[in-house]
Amino acid sequence: MRRKIIAGNWKMNKDIGETAALINDLKSRLQVIPGTVDVIICPPFTSLTVASQLMKGSPFKLGAQNMHYEDEGAYTGEISGRMLKSVGCEYVIIGHSERRSYFQETDEVVNRKAKRALLHGLKPIICVGETLDERERGLTEVVVGKQVRGALDGLSRDGASRIVKAYE
Repeated sequence: MRRKIIAGNWKMNKDIGETAALINDLKSRLQVIPGTVDVIICPPFTSLTVASQLMKGSPFKLGAQNMHYEDEGAYTGEISGRMLKSVGCEYVIIGHSERRSYFQETDEVVNRKAKRALLHGLKPIICVGETLDERERGLTEVVVGKQVRGALDGLSRDGASRIVKAYE
């Protein structure tokens, strides 16, 4: 049986102070029995350090909302897998519907990010899903199948098994 995962993507919400307050509240109110479920918190990049510090010793896992497929370079505003690992991330969300829609991220880009995440020991959470228009036209299986195949292209069986697939 596959392990259950609950991931909270905070999107572009919460500054550092609000992040600290929410994590402290979650730690005091949310009881997680280790080994039963992975609870992944994905705050904005600006809050990763404080989140990592506050989550030490808790059952929560830290995830990032996105990453670039290169390790370094002239990519203003981007963040690399190596940077995410250095702050304590275990997971990274890749291919979120908003990234695909607003930033035109393709299946090829998602695949490159997934491969780079795995290279750095991060567990990619690959998001797949159709638009409302595609669903209404009966294209769900075609669209999602293409996205999954694209994300996994060229990965070994072991690499593909380390990817979390999330249907949005």
